Amino acid sequence: MSVVGSSLSGEQERKLLSLFNNVRLHLLYKASVHGYMHQAFHNRCDGQGPTILVAYNKTGFIFGGYISKDYAGSRIEIHDDQAFLYSITNQRDKPLCVFSSNGRYGFIDGDYGLNVGVLWFLNNNTATVQQLPGNSYIFEPEEMHGNDLQLTECEVYRVEQRGDILEKPWRNINWEGFSTKQRLMDYIQNYKPEVNSVVQARVLLVGPVGAGKSSFFNSINSVFKGHVTGPANSGSAGTSLTTQFRTYNIKAGQDRSALPLVLCDTMGLEEGLGAGLDIDDITSVLKGHIQDRYQFNPSTSIQSDSSFFCKSPSLKDRIHCVVYVLDACKISLISAKMVDKFTAIRKIVNKQGVPLLVLLTKVDEACPLVKEDLTNIYISHYIEKMVRECMVTCQITPGSHIMPCINLLTDLCVPLYACLGGCVSVCLCVFLLVGVCVCVCVCLCMCVCVCVCVCVYYDMCFRSVR
Repeated sequence: MSVVGSSLSGEQERKLLSLFNNVRLHLLYKASVHGYMHQAFHNRCDGQGPTILVAYNKTGFIFGGYISKDYAGSRIEIHDDQAFLYSITNQRDKPLCVFSSNGRYGFIDGDYGLNVGVLWFLNNNTATVQQLPGNSYIFEPEEMHGNDLQLTECEVYRVEQRGDILEKPWRNINWEGFSTKQRLMDYIQNYKPEVNSVVQARVLLVGPVGAGKSSFFNSINSVFKGHVTGPANSGSAGTSLTTQFRTYNIKAGQDRSALPLVLCDTMGLEEGLGAGLDIDDITSVLKGHIQDRYQFNPSTSIQSDSSFFCKSPSLKDRIHCVVYVLDACKISLISAKMVDKFTAIRKIVNKQGVPLLVLLTKVDEACPLVKEDLTNIYISHYIEKMVRECMVTCQITPGSHIMPCINLLTDLCVPLYACLGGCVSVCLCVFLLVGVCVCVCVCLCMCVCVCVCVCVYYDMCFRSVR
């Protein structure tokens, strides 16, 4: 699946960002890809908060408008004292910026594209901007767009606040490099389930396509092996790369003994009917009916006569902890249909009495401060905001059940490792064990949290049996 990229040059983006204070731009809509269509525009831009429309013409002008309120198709005039029009050209060092003439007018929230009264974008589903008489915004057409209203491209970006570093961490964690890493690894390796009949706790990873379920397993496996491994399919695709129910053992130590945790990977969740993991299959997985390597069928759930259906599962076959895996970059973009699926899953999980955690992945991509220094995870205002938003979206409390992390494996790691072989293996080993101890510790903290939750689950099971 090709990635939709921005048409802004580095210099053009710098000028555009100069209109704001400490923000970043997230591309939502691109006319050359999604079409000059009202419906495509609103499907991608409604309810996204502050946005900026970026229009390009042959004369070399980049112009458009910023609004701080949501598009909602309400068909009413929206007051927005932060809204403005702008224009960027190579001939000007600084962008032209024009606020509404009365300081209050924003835009008309219609079923079409951005309409600020004097300029109307995507009018009649065309690439031609309509300029109307009026005094809502006052400017010279030559300065705004060079009298060229025929667009070569039109984009809409969500304007996101980068957020500052907090004075105090929103979650306390002790960064001690090697000692913390080794302590966490020892805790996980020496963990023993409370019930004698269970040797390994089974942890189910559930999440949308591309959230990083398989990559998280690969990261944990790499930590304990000391070099990058990729036994689970991971990467970026429009549909789930994982199509089977897989159970992964992780081996550690000189004797390569299996850890007391088994990570279970599933097909990714998708919005449409008959697509992605079937909700009924989740119930069967939780109860221990589905066995390793079962091929999921998005159109129908597993049948009791399947050779992969265990009719009489024991406690050791059941799922002992469920972990939602969510992409921190896409929390605010989760659709209502996906939220409904999370709600349905949560009800099933709660009914089974299984503890539920959330793994918030790719926080380094979501927050530049974290990308610069991983220890900024718990002092990043933006990541704290994402965790709070995740609590609302997934209806998960307390917040300590939500763990932000990054995956050690990127799309580049595996091909790099495969191409350069043994030499890179040594380098990656040093990188994992020295260069990113913080990242390793964050991943391991998640496993420790799982162990604690599993202990609670076993305690409840033991009491119910007794």
